[in-house]
Amino acid sequence: MIPSTDLWPRLRPLLDRAEKPVRYIDHELGSVHRDPQAPRTDTSFAMVYPDTYELGQANQAIRILVNAVNAEEGLWAERAFLPAADFADEMRAAGLELFSLESCAPLREFDVVGITLPHELAASNVLEVLDLAGIPLRAEDRGPEDPFVVGGGPCTFNPEPYALFFDCIGIGEGEISIVEEVRAVGRGRAAGRTRERILEDLADIEGCYVPRLYAPVPAEEVRETGALVRPTNPHAAPVVRRRVYEGFAESSGWEPCVVPFADLVHDRLSVEILRGCTRGCRFCQAGMMYRPVRERSADNIVESVERGLAETGYDEVSLTSLSSTDHSQIREILTRLNVALAGRGIRVSIPSQRLDSFGVDMAQLVAGEKRGSLTFAPEAGTQRLRDVINKNVTEEDLFGALTAAFEQGWRRVKLYFMLGLPTETDEDVKGIASLVQRAFEHCRRIVPPNERGRVTFGVSCALFVPKAQTPFQWCGQIPPEEARRRVTLLRNSVHYRSVTVNWHDPATSFVEAVMSRAGREGALLVEEAFRRGARFDAWTELFREDAWRGAAEALGIDVEAVAQREFDLDEVLPWQHISCGVRLPYLRAEYRRAVAEQTTPDCSFGICTGCGLCPDLGVEVQTQEERRG
Repeated sequence: MIPSTDLWPRLRPLLDRAEKPVRYIDHELGSVHRDPQAPRTDTSFAMVYPDTYELGQANQAIRILVNAVNAEEGLWAERAFLPAADFADEMRAAGLELFSLESCAPLREFDVVGITLPHELAASNVLEVLDLAGIPLRAEDRGPEDPFVVGGGPCTFNPEPYALFFDCIGIGEGEISIVEEVRAVGRGRAAGRTRERILEDLADIEGCYVPRLYAPVPAEEVRETGALVRPTNPHAAPVVRRRVYEGFAESSGWEPCVVPFADLVHDRLSVEILRGCTRGCRFCQAGMMYRPVRERSADNIVESVERGLAETGYDEVSLTSLSSTDHSQIREILTRLNVALAGRGIRVSIPSQRLDSFGVDMAQLVAGEKRGSLTFAPEAGTQRLRDVINKNVTEEDLFGALTAAFEQGWRRVKLYFMLGLPTETDEDVKGIASLVQRAFEHCRRIVPPNERGRVTFGVSCALFVPKAQTPFQWCGQIPPEEARRRVTLLRNSVHYRSVTVNWHDPATSFVEAVMSRAGREGALLVEEAFRRGARFDAWTELFREDAWRGAAEALGIDVEAVAQREFDLDEVLPWQHISCGVRLPYLRAEYRRAVAEQTTPDCSFGICTGCGLCPDLGVEVQTQEERRG
């Protein structure tokens, strides 16, 4: 049913006390509003990003899924975002529930509420969303009138720390499955089915995991069962396999989008040009879970960019993917866009450039009319460690890319590295400083003497977080105190004032690791941490380490063991009932190659490396040369 309540008269007086009232008002250019004459029997869906408007509105998944539902007859979708912490408190004091943006209707009146899980630190915000909306936190406590809460996103590849809170969790790409989920709820309610029967309907959908239809396996039966949870209902599959959107390549790159009133974190037109990556970095969850590689055509992309710019008025477009320079037609795409957009002051950007494919021609094509900073990700400071993680780039690749960039006029570079990678030593940490400083000196020699003062390097170091469904899922995270020691070692090894070093807080990275590796006990931890004040954990000023530590102590959970313990290769993992499509024996083999410092080639440029995904999905493998035609 379509919600009938309008909370705007109660919301309006509160806006005077909001830090940024623009977060909570509607009617942005491109927003879609329901026809008042449309049937009220349509099935309603609210898509929620569990953080503020500035972060959520920039998220492509929100746009894609809302558009997918709104394109279907009989379905209706709206957006919702989590208010900032201070305004959430104002809403609670006023008795005002969390609302959708378009109609200012309470979320609890929608048939389906979808919450994306973009990263592990959003876990407590999921509970903030539910609590502020007046929806029972636990799925088992919801009644016939409560909405069905469905989840999706990267964190679902270990769904157990969220299992208590979601009625259904979609594993994989959601363009098709979200429509099927909303329809299943609408049909079930129209037919008068019980909540339990509708959960069975959801479990019948490919890629849908319904946690309430599974129960923990007794310890003595885990080895035989091959999972820590098993179905208790015939509609539930023993292994839930990732859903793949097979129509991606043929679909339009232009997704109707909202032009916000507020400045977003990524305030530009985004066009997804490529999905999937087979580079095979062993720490990278996205590289495993978005296979196989699928490309939109150059014609599709150029037309989508031109239409998107015309309909939004943006002056920057980002060609997004996990590795945009791997698109087989990237040079043609950039050439055509540079011609089409010449003289219009529009910048075409690629979020992160591959070191081994960024030559002089690419530097010229990416430059366009505006030059900001370029971003490269060597990830490790020594070749030994780059081989361990299967980065498959060399120091020569980095210096070649920097030479091409600085000769074309760039003067600012951002370099991304990781600390705490498996097998890392102090020499590898100091290797980051050595590599960066030699690269900095190299770039200063390239530019004219009067411009050398403009050369700046930004170095960003993330702490390694072991992720499910990757070759490093068996590895532990280094303790926070050891992470701080390595950060200090790195900082003390960098001697140029024009090279700035930033790093992620080890305390928050520790929570990420716990949430990435925990089983269903992780959900109890999130719930208790939330009750102790945890929310907005990704915001440094709001992160409450004491809430997480106190929750762990109260529950008797050894969080150090969860984050830091090395799993045995034959151990049954908490997420083993979920499959991203890459076979477990392949992940084990990749782990062994990592320990042996052996690399694995990218199958896009040669022969199949045996991950098993393509034959299981019936995909015809194409190399880059074949895609280029």
